[in-house]
Amino acid sequence: MEPVQTEPVPAEQVQAEQVRAEQVRAEQVRAEQVAAFRRFNRYFTRRIGALDDHYLGQGRPLGEARLLFEVADAETGVSLRTLRARLGLDAGYLSRMAKALEAQGMVRISVHPEDNRLRMVELTPAGHVELKEQNRRADVRTADLLTGLDARQRTDLTEAMATARRLLRLAAITVERVDGAAPDARACLEAYAADLTARFGSFTASDLVGPEEVSGATGAFFVAYEEGRAVGCGGLRTLEPGVGELKHVWVHPDARRLGLARRLLEQLERAAAERGLNLLRLDTNASLTEARAMYRACGYREIPAYVDHVYADHWFEKRLTPSEPLR
Repeated sequence: MEPVQTEPVPAEQVQAEQVRAEQVRAEQVRAEQVAAFRRFNRYFTRRIGALDDHYLGQGRPLGEARLLFEVADAETGVSLRTLRARLGLDAGYLSRMAKALEAQGMVRISVHPEDNRLRMVELTPAGHVELKEQNRRADVRTADLLTGLDARQRTDLTEAMATARRLLRLAAITVERVDGAAPDARACLEAYAADLTARFGSFTASDLVGPEEVSGATGAFFVAYEEGRAVGCGGLRTLEPGVGELKHVWVHPDARRLGLARRLLEQLERAAAERGLNLLRLDTNASLTEARAMYRACGYREIPAYVDHVYADHWFEKRLTPSEPLR
């Protein structure tokens, strides 16, 4: 049989579909919420001097000043590739900023000794002095902003900013379905096993779900990404017709207390409903008190043991309602 020839999708159609997708996302958020967010951004960027080409009076814009800070965060230097992923910057724009700082004598750019494809950036002695002064001026600017508030108001503002940062981090995290054998899936499960080993004293790879159990028609596996880094995972496998089991819902310590575990749980439940599974079960250990609290809060009820597992002390289940297929 001859292969079916498919016509390439016109660029105009692709762009139109992207616009429609953006419109759908925009409709999910109320207009007043969008307006409030943008209003705050405009006010805050003006107050901290982000619009000034001489940020903090040091003769460079905010972008270059921030790059100095990011480079200093790694004692032995950092690659431009890593900085690009962390800051979400265009490669050309980042390269121009790095070269500008190099011309000012603030950084040194070199080739990685083991990979000539990577360009490394590190602070020079002059760069360290400049960054120290930059931090001093930033502290003074911040203190000046806060002096108009009393102690209680400063505490309220600090707590509100912590909440805003937590929610913005959560909003930026993406959750993607991957094959159970994908490198990121296995890396997350290895980290999960190491985490439980630290708690229980031992947790071997044989206790992990097999890739074939959480892939294709038999199940699903999701990985959460923050700035290109895998920071969480969760698996779903079919136990019997209509019954599924959640496996290895895990969040990296750096990404905990954001609400990410609940997002992973929601994705797994949707995937289960998509497969016609109307009952979900799971087991967990007595020491994982936060996990048990989350499952209860999300509608799972404790049941007698349905499986004999060496690390299981509690067993839960939840009945699902039909759901639209995942997109």
